[in-house]
Amino acid sequence: MPFFRAALIALLTLAGSYTLFETHAVLVGPELVIDSPQNGTTTADGFVAVTGHVARVVAFSIDGKTILPDKNGSFSETLVLPRGGSILTLRAADRFGHTVTKSRTIFAR
Repeated sequence: MPFFRAALIALLTLAGSYTLFETHAVLVGPELVIDSPQNGTTTADGFVAVTGHVARVVAFSIDGKTILPDKNGSFSETLVLPRGGSILTLRAADRFGHTVTKSRTIFAR
């Protein structure tokens, strides 16, 4: 009987751990970190490098263009901007439909 009780406790512990592991992704959602550019950056030539990383995503885009991050979640994309102010919109979505949207305002001379 003690073996059965220990096995049952071990099984319930494993089931609980697995449940916590799976619900973590549902509760946390996608992660989006923009390393550059900083908000309000001015570029003299109209080119801007957008870099950063994502985690727990199935879809990622910059201004509606799908971007494929590398296996570590890092991304780097060079954009050509028209003269004046532009708002870059970055959007990441996870498999549960949660989204994170961040934007940067960039000025091109």
